[in-house]
This record gives sequence, structure tokens and C-alpha cells, in this order.
Amino acid sequence: MFMKKLISWNVNGLRAVMGKNFMEDFKRLDADMFCLQETKLQEGQIDLDLPGYFQYWNYAVKKGYSGTAIFTKEEPLSVQYGIGVEEHDQEGRVITLEYPEFYLITVYVPNSQGELKRLPYRMKFEDAFLNYILTLEKKKPVIYCGDLNVAHEEIDLKNPDSNHMNAGFSDEERAKFSRVLDSGYLDSFRHFYPNKEEEYSWWSYRTKARDRNVGWRIDYFVVSKQLEKKLLSASIHQEVMGSDHCPVEITLDL
Repeated sequence: MFMKKLISWNVNGLRAVMGKNFMEDFKRLDADMFCLQETKLQEGQIDLDLPGYFQYWNYAVKKGYSGTAIFTKEEPLSVQYGIGVEEHDQEGRVITLEYPEFYLITVYVPNSQGELKRLPYRMKFEDAFLNYILTLEKKKPVIYCGDLNVAHEEIDLKNPDSNHMNAGFSDEERAKFSRVLDSGYLDSFRHFYPNKEEEYSWWSYRTKARDRNVGWRIDYFVVSKQLEKKLLSASIHQEVMGSDHCPVEITLDL
């Protein structure tokens, strides 16, 4: 068995989390592939020394906003930044690494914001992203991970009733995620734990929500059903602090 560990983490500002034990957490988690979202960086604003890892960064045009990165022990065959649609490639939201057996994508899906004012844009992004992964899937299986800014089912957040039609739990956003799963993909955590409750990956900084575990599960590894038999485990690292999100993990036998 050749096990690979993959980690995804929305760090909500990498420079901020550097002062909150990021390097210690990074070394302890010891992932083969480590995907970040919301790095909030421009090129040259941080110099990360990560021996043994190749580094790939996608920066937003707007300073201090969005952004993604992947650190990997295995050099990819190819790298793509964005999804090839200019409207959606200004915010540094997507990086794709190609490997012999699969594509690995880190994605930071747009937040629909208060009163769902960015929902129309979010819907267009969702359609373009699904089209993108299905095009890749014709060549080889796809694994994508990141902050998807949606709690898919009521079990995926603490207070579904009071949050219905708030950003991240609108009917429209949930339906888009259902459509991805219907297109041949697995929510890796629910694959192993279909009924597990109170397993969250994000907590609002307001009202000490994390202390009370009043959270949402909005960070995912979504895996092509072609790789279902290769999936060994999925987990959520609620013990890792530093951000309002915590890392999520899968292991695969590749």
C-alpha cells in the first residue's frame, strides 16, 4: 500500500496564522499534499521555507484578498492557475496540479455574502467550475478540496433552521453541491460518516462559537467516484487552531 495524506485548510490570512503555530501544525500534520485557501497574500509578501515541498501560489488581483496555495512533496506533471474563464480568474481561487493518477485542485468558492448579494455571481462560478472539473474528468479522476462555502445538509451545521437562506445555507447553494455529487463525486467525509453530527470545520469568531462548537462543515474533499476504492479515511482536525477554519484531511491508497 502506498498511502498519501492530503490536507486542506482555509487559513484566513497566512501571515496572521504564521504567528499562531502554523509551522508547528504544518510539520505535525505532515501531509504529502497541503492545500490552502484565503492566503490573503501578494507575491513576495511571505517567504516560506518548506524543505521537501514544491510550492504553487495563486494570488488575487485585489490585495489582501482570497488567494490559494498548494505545497506538495511530489512534483506535478503540470500546473494550471484558474479555470480558464477570465471573469472567474481574478481572485486567485483555483490551482490544479496534474499527477499520473489524478488531478488535485484547491478551490476557494466565493462567499454569497450578507443578504445573498453575491449569490448570482456565485451561481455562475459554480456552473463554470463544474464544467471545468467534468472536462478534466474525461482524462483522469479529480480530487478537489477547499472552503466550498456551503453546508450541504442540515446535519452539516449547528443551527439549520435559523440559518436557512443565509449565505452558505441557501437552497441554491446546496442544490449546486448536490448537482456535483450527482455528477459522479463523493463528499469524502460523509462517505465514511453519513450520520456523524457536530463535526464542523468553521466557527464564527463572534459569540465564542468555537468554544461552544456552534459551527458549520463547509470545508471538503470532493473525490471522483472512480477513486472510491482508493479512499482510506477522512477526518476533521478540530484540535488545530489559528484560523476560524480547521484543516480537513483524506488519505488514499495510490
